[in-house]
Amino acid sequence: MSERPQAPTHNAALDDVLTVSAISIIATMLGTMLHEGLGHAVTAIVTLHASGTLTTVAWSGTQDSRLVAAGGTLVNLLAALVFWLLLHAARNASPWLRYFLFITMAFNLFTGTGYFFFSGVSNFGDWAQVIHGFHPYWLWRAGLIVLGVASYWGAMIAVGTCLVRYLGVPAGDRARFRRLTWVPYFAALVIDAIAGLRNPFGIRYVFESALAASAGGHCALLFLVYYVPKSVTPGPNRQLISRSYAWIGVAVALALVFILILGPGIHLNG
Repeated sequence: MSERPQAPTHNAALDDVLTVSAISIIATMLGTMLHEGLGHAVTAIVTLHASGTLTTVAWSGTQDSRLVAAGGTLVNLLAALVFWLLLHAARNASPWLRYFLFITMAFNLFTGTGYFFFSGVSNFGDWAQVIHGFHPYWLWRAGLIVLGVASYWGAMIAVGTCLVRYLGVPAGDRARFRRLTWVPYFAALVIDAIAGLRNPFGIRYVFESALAASAGGHCALLFLVYYVPKSVTPGPNRQLISRSYAWIGVAVALALVFILILGPGIHLNG
């Protein structure tokens, strides 16, 4: 996937939607498996020697703990930091690679910070399990909500700043800004829903897990243009994301694995 960037030949040139979608699909699948696979499944296997089924919507193990429940969010937040550092170091990389690093960071950061608010409001999910049994319970739930609102707002500022600074997209260019944030939102929604429909735990997990993470957790992408500080100036590297059959091919191959194998689930032994 090391292709030479192509500069736009005229101002009317647009980022290739198919390539943006492909990169976004790879990024969201990676974020999902970091959460469910590394954050939950690997943590359960390593710390509890548990066995269970790993799917795109959940990890269902024979044993569980607060650490296992928190692991998904913590891995997403750590991954967001790693991808931000890589993005910062890849200023001169191809536009495809920089966009991949950017949108992967965004998906992980929004999933990680959004989960606090989601569990606090719904009393469901990973962090509801983490605080289960804590007293006074209402205060812990309120704390999750406050933490979620504050961290999610900070995530929007950080992601919007990165899009301007590292991809050179000015917030004033509303059309391009939205193209690079709305397309990944809907691409992630589609791939997560399709894979989620094949899960063995029931249709409710599609809404409570897959769509909650995509439709809810990533919704900041729809409003990101309004959260870029006016003091942030666009970086010099402003190449458009042109058609890349390499990224598209990789996305198709990984999507088949995601849907056909990880969708129904794989059994892991501790």
